[in-house]
Amino acid sequence: MKGLVLAIGAIVTAVSLSYGLGIASASSNSAAAGTKVGVASSTLGRILVDSHGRTLYLFAKDKKGKSACSGACAAYWPPLLTSGKPHAFAGAKASLLGTTRRGNGRLQVTYRQHPLYRYAGDSAKGQTNGQSLDDFGGEWWVLTPAGNKIVS
Repeated sequence: MKGLVLAIGAIVTAVSLSYGLGIASASSNSAAAGTKVGVASSTLGRILVDSHGRTLYLFAKDKKGKSACSGACAAYWPPLLTSGKPHAFAGAKASLLGTTRRGNGRLQVTYRQHPLYRYAGDSAKGQTNGQSLDDFGGEWWVLTPAGNKIVS
């Protein structure tokens, strides 16, 4: 019986890991030259979004424009990646856009020096399910068009 419980636990772990890596892989594959950041309306007011209308977040644990989210964290909070200069649309400010180099060498989009992320729990545009979550050692916040965190 103990062997069966261990086998089921191993299967659950493998499936969870595969899911997380799939999200991270999808994030990596979506890194396009000139990734776009814009503004949209939400229940929290006007917020930053990616080109698909998905909410963008900052991680309070990030310091001096460098990401503190990798591995399992990046599976749940995929970084907004780019392979070129990011572009602003629909109310985002181009002057606040930039990039930072992640530990794996990839470029992550920043806004007002905050590395940007999506949340795996947001399945559709306009969702803000990650707002004020405390995950991976820090809180996660949706950003205003000025690059400030929204504290709800």
